[in-house]
Amino acid sequence: MPIGIFLYEIDESFGPNVLAEYYLDQNHKVKQEILRDFEDKHIQKEFSYTLFRKNDLRYYSTKLKSEAIQKENLFLGFVFKQGEDLVSLKSIFETLGVKIIKGYTKERGDMEKLLKDEFNSIFSLMEKLKEPALIKETINEKTKIMLDNGKLQEARELIDLGEDIPSKLSEEIKLANELLKDRFYKKAKKSFLKAADLAELIQEEDIVSFLKSKAEQVGTFPELIREQENIIKGIQEKIEELHKNQLHLYHEILRPIDRLINISNSFEELKSIEILTELYNNIKRADEIAKELFNLDKKVKENFEKI
Repeated sequence: MPIGIFLYEIDESFGPNVLAEYYLDQNHKVKQEILRDFEDKHIQKEFSYTLFRKNDLRYYSTKLKSEAIQKENLFLGFVFKQGEDLVSLKSIFETLGVKIIKGYTKERGDMEKLLKDEFNSIFSLMEKLKEPALIKETINEKTKIMLDNGKLQEARELIDLGEDIPSKLSEEIKLANELLKDRFYKKAKKSFLKAADLAELIQEEDIVSFLKSKAEQVGTFPELIREQENIIKGIQEKIEELHKNQLHLYHEILRPIDRLINISNSFEELKSIEILTELYNNIKRADEIAKELFNLDKKVKENFEKI
């Protein structure tokens, strides 16, 4: 589970600026060094989302679709401990992002209250996903309201559904997560959507939204894997050309590696991210040296022609 949430913007002139934040522990507050790293990845490298690791914590940042409020470069960040299931959390983050934009205001106090409320809603959602009994409790609360409003037939139908749907929903989510873990992405997507249909029957709209978002995300994984394979193949071909002293190709490799890091983030491939980041830094340095060598070579030729 997340242990902090923060909303920030990246100004073209002044850089990143936190607009609102909420943490379970103030020691976990996002620092300027982390925001600067996010700025580099979001703005310079054009990552839609990115991670920063520090000790046993991970800081996650995603770009918000903020056209509706006519604001550019608005981002939502989360703090969580190592070992969390980021794939599941990303689905929640996307849903929260929509709510944050809908309730956006320039008043910091109001935004921090909104962040706190949405933060607490994550706990409620995740607890319900783990424990069918909690879903039955919310069904009981809904039926009481229906009965108070004289909606007897609707209440009876919901009570009947509440007998077995919560347990079926829990089992279907468990199956979907197992399929996801085993990388059966198409089957996992289908299972998450089936679970969403079950949640819709008992009017658990927050669960429906979460499961549909997760299904959509998981559905992109096969294409990401194909893209990952094609990028690696393309980089291998360019590296072979580098052996023929085609040094300008270093520059062409940088963006594909950026994309590989982004894809690896999607799958939480921590070791690959570490290796790719080191590779990126080495190629960037090689590109700088190649440019310097090119300029020196040009000057040498100019000097030689003057002899």
